[in-house]
Amino acid sequence: MKTTLLGFQHLLAMYAGAVLVPLIVGNAIGLTPTQLTYLVSIDILMCGIATLLQISRNKYFGVGLPVVLGCTFTAVGPMILIGNDYGISAIYGAVIASGVIIFFISRFFGSLVKFFPPIVTGSVVTIIGITLIPVAINNMGGGQGAEDFGSMTNILLSFGTLLFIVLLFRFTSGFMQSIAILLGLVVGTIAAIFLGIVDFSNVQDASYVHMVMPFYLATPTFHLLPIAIMTLVAMVSLVESTGVYFALGDICEKEIDQKMLESGYRAEGLASIIGGIFNAFPYTTFSQNVGLMQLSGVKSRRVILVTAIMLISLGFLPKVAALATIVPAAVLGGAMVAMFGMVVSQGIKMLSPVISKTQDNAMIVACSIGIGLGVSVVPDLFKELPESVQILTSNGIVLGSITAIFLNIIFNMLPSKKKQAVEQARQAESTSRSIKEGSSSVLVSATANHK
Repeated sequence: MKTTLLGFQHLLAMYAGAVLVPLIVGNAIGLTPTQLTYLVSIDILMCGIATLLQISRNKYFGVGLPVVLGCTFTAVGPMILIGNDYGISAIYGAVIASGVIIFFISRFFGSLVKFFPPIVTGSVVTIIGITLIPVAINNMGGGQGAEDFGSMTNILLSFGTLLFIVLLFRFTSGFMQSIAILLGLVVGTIAAIFLGIVDFSNVQDASYVHMVMPFYLATPTFHLLPIAIMTLVAMVSLVESTGVYFALGDICEKEIDQKMLESGYRAEGLASIIGGIFNAFPYTTFSQNVGLMQLSGVKSRRVILVTAIMLISLGFLPKVAALATIVPAAVLGGAMVAMFGMVVSQGIKMLSPVISKTQDNAMIVACSIGIGLGVSVVPDLFKELPESVQILTSNGIVLGSITAIFLNIIFNMLPSKKKQAVEQARQAESTSRSIKEGSSSVLVSATANHK
């Protein structure tokens, strides 16, 4: 019983993230209520399967630590862009292809990590978070193209939901704080029910049980730019996951070696492949569950196994998934501002320790975020370039990320006379300090002996 309750607690901690991703992406690319119900169901189920893959211990995949997986918010913006530009089928083609790439480069990713230091990953996460904010603001008004866009009802619901979430963060801690987004969605939806703007027809029409099937929403199609975008997102997610693995290793008092990292990377790649086949998403480790584990002190994989079984069971219950689809766009928008703002703040948090070290790092951040955001706002900037080049320049996330990687190589990886001079000056200063300290010690010793 205790294990079941602890497992349910982990489910609550990650449920909002698991449900919000399909709701945001599905609404943004124009899915019908029935399709949206399926998308929520399959995403919940795949979170469970991905978690099972990761907590497994075998020589092929699975880090073997008590970690919960879900779709990363880093992938939300790119998936919306791909869906709107290439269609929903391209999303799943890109998810599958990126999963295959990650699976096969898992052995070598350790050596590629040097191209993704905090200055690069922080810039990428910040760019993605910033480009997501307009999606949240549109939903706060009731959804782009809605007849009642910007109505007082929508404004009150969205800002009321956001205020409730903020107050929960301010006046609670621990587990309550970790489910603040979920509680905000629930309270906002209840308020909308009293205002008479919630439609329950989708819940009534949904079946109690269903069987999942591959390619239910679309048969994957493969395009170069979407694959490149999702592979980049997957690599950033792997860097974040690496940090989670080491954090869990520290909590569980277990040393993380190269083989464990490779197995963990393969599990994430395999989860993305399966997710794409069943028209779900790419999956990565959820850090909020690590925080909950640290808070509760329970480090058992058995608890996470229970969570995974619960998630898989819920994935076969469309009625439960349909409940998530009744959340009004305005309520969803209020929660999205907090969620996407947290993505931006996570990027800033990653950047803060390194941006103040040198002006070089500040320049990397300035250029990569400036170009990434600029191209997102003015996508026609490079329309005169050849189409083969526009594959890299037409997307703000891709161009901003490439800029960050390139500038990091220029400033931090290539040898330079400036850096050598600075290093020599530091060594000279250190040597001088050591000589002075040694002279002082000799002087003190000689004085003592004289006395």
